[in-house]
Amino acid sequence: MNRFGLLFCLFLVGSVLSSDEKSPHEKKRAEILKNMQKVMGDMPDESHKVPLDVKVILEEKLEGYIRKKITYAVEKNDRVPAWLLIPTGKEGKRPAMLCLHQTINIGKDEPVGLGKQESKQQALHLVKRGYVCLVPDYPSFGEYPYDFSKSAWASGSLKAIWNNMRGIDYLCTLDFVDPERIGVIGHSLGGHNSMFTAAFDTRLKVTVSSCGFTSFAKYYNGNLKGWTSARYMPRIASVYDSDPKKMPFDFHDVITAIAPRAFLAVAPIRDSNFEVSGVKDVIQLVEPIYKNLKASDQLKVIYPDSGHDFPEEGRKVAYEFLDQILKP
Repeated sequence: MNRFGLLFCLFLVGSVLSSDEKSPHEKKRAEILKNMQKVMGDMPDESHKVPLDVKVILEEKLEGYIRKKITYAVEKNDRVPAWLLIPTGKEGKRPAMLCLHQTINIGKDEPVGLGKQESKQQALHLVKRGYVCLVPDYPSFGEYPYDFSKSAWASGSLKAIWNNMRGIDYLCTLDFVDPERIGVIGHSLGGHNSMFTAAFDTRLKVTVSSCGFTSFAKYYNGNLKGWTSARYMPRIASVYDSDPKKMPFDFHDVITAIAPRAFLAVAPIRDSNFEVSGVKDVIQLVEPIYKNLKASDQLKVIYPDSGHDFPEEGRKVAYEFLDQILKP
């Protein structure tokens, strides 16, 4: 081999090595996901998936959209009930949203408009703006009975993340959905469920969390009992003694794992569940990260003057933020 051939081969080897190297942020994200799994349990690999086997239970034509009640398989012997809302009168591939409900018995029914609180009807509002919306039940809510005592999952949080990722798999199979324009939105339980899912799944291009988090240190003055049930993350108690100082991750880490993708926090100043000063602490820590990634415009937070709610002011900003990212 002549000198120029050798140099060319070395160039190719160097290029391959460079492409395999992770950036500092990618390494940080991998570390965060590893630490989240210390608390939530290990994320299964692709072999855990089964065919989605989607079944349509009910289909209704409503004003401006179609509403389908469906179920889909997320793993062996487990199916998730969900609503699928499809806007009518639209052509081509459309943006899609995963819409996650709060802690409420009716589960998925609330975001689609079948509950009493208009402020929590995000899927109904968004389908009327042209978004395809998938609205699943969280395990143990709505039509999804789930016995956590018999679950093989280390936490309800990880089980919900897995189910949500399978929901994204389903959205990506729909020929009227643009797989490059998918986001997630949720309030309260749905707020941090959205964040956790987006941290693990980079197919989500934008995340909106309403009343979904505060720093662990300021969650009820550091009393993490509310996070420790089997529905959420029991290892917080059994392994980390419900001590914020022992936790291997916090919410600034979750948002760091989402960066540089778009993230909006709606954090009411009178939220009794998630102390607003703790939200401000978290945002202060992630602002430099978004800046370093040249994505400052992708991070946004607003502080409405309300309690634990998704008020009109917050919804207006949220929907415009989604349009900006997913409907340029």
